[in-house]
Amino acid sequence: MIHATLHQLKVFEATARHGSFTRAAEELFLTQPTVSMQVKQLTKAIGLSLFEQVGKRLFLTDAGRELYSTCQEIFQRLDQLEMTVADLKGMKQGKLRLAVITTTKYFMPRLLGPFCQRYPGIDVSLAVTNHEQVIERLANNQDDLYVMSQLPDHIDIKSHPFLENPLVVVAPQNHPLANEKNIALRQLADEYFIMREPGSGTRGALQKMLDEQKLSVKVRLELGSNEAIKQAVAGGLGISVLSRHTLLPEAANSELTILDVQDFPISRQWYVVYLSGKQLSVVATTFLEYLQDAADTLSGGFADVAEWAKRRAASDLAADRAARIAEQTANQTDLEPNILEDIESPDIVLQS
Repeated sequence: MIHATLHQLKVFEATARHGSFTRAAEELFLTQPTVSMQVKQLTKAIGLSLFEQVGKRLFLTDAGRELYSTCQEIFQRLDQLEMTVADLKGMKQGKLRLAVITTTKYFMPRLLGPFCQRYPGIDVSLAVTNHEQVIERLANNQDDLYVMSQLPDHIDIKSHPFLENPLVVVAPQNHPLANEKNIALRQLADEYFIMREPGSGTRGALQKMLDEQKLSVKVRLELGSNEAIKQAVAGGLGISVLSRHTLLPEAANSELTILDVQDFPISRQWYVVYLSGKQLSVVATTFLEYLQDAADTLSGGFADVAEWAKRRAASDLAADRAARIAEQTANQTDLEPNILEDIESPDIVLQS
């Protein structure tokens, strides 16, 4: 029987994950000699080498890889035990590890905020990265849950849709087609497009539609950031296709507008995903149930062109009204110069 302490396993797991004694020591607040000693003692208990060093880098041996996988299972089960015990005591506490793609940053914080307030004993670790990295983390089972819009077809997973993710055509507010209705997709063939990077789910959905209609578009720029794309579109460099969630922060005051294009919005969903066969922790199950209900609060707003136009019209009406009031005030100032001359610091309050 292998005699190894839990502390030794934790030190080994950190060393294997970082591939460095120094970085493991920093994470565990230990000295490097202490980490080296613990790994040496564990190696003696196992009876086989766990690492091989090439230059300054550490690599796991076959025995090391088996032990690393076992450590992950042990720590996951211990975390689950801790959360289960807390649940039996009537408390919700533990750690929730989430990995989400970058576009979710427009709504995920608004979902996590109330969740953390409802369950203050739960610590949330949130990894925000691109689609490929999220898929890699999913394949390695690094987190509890994953949020994405494009599901992988090469990994056995379970997925739960929880929020609509319509894709819309975005253009500058003064674009010639801004006031057109029912624009044919073919009319956009002469427009310059600002595209997400290859491999992006948004780009893949657009390309699928173009292929179905045997169309192609002129790509002027490829950018890996939704914010960069919005700035490029606002600057008149072209049009783009984005998730409607990327437009929520700007609301009706945006420099952008949604074009009324046939077959748009492209209907998609946000999914919460985990590996098939994975036993979810109490905390992960709690968040999954919460997500299904809380997402309903984000379902409205800019889902279609009509809603965008309605709010845009309301914003324009308010702006016109403010301009008329300002003009009336200016005219009144011209007619009553003597009154204003007697006031050293006039405070003018405009009410709409």
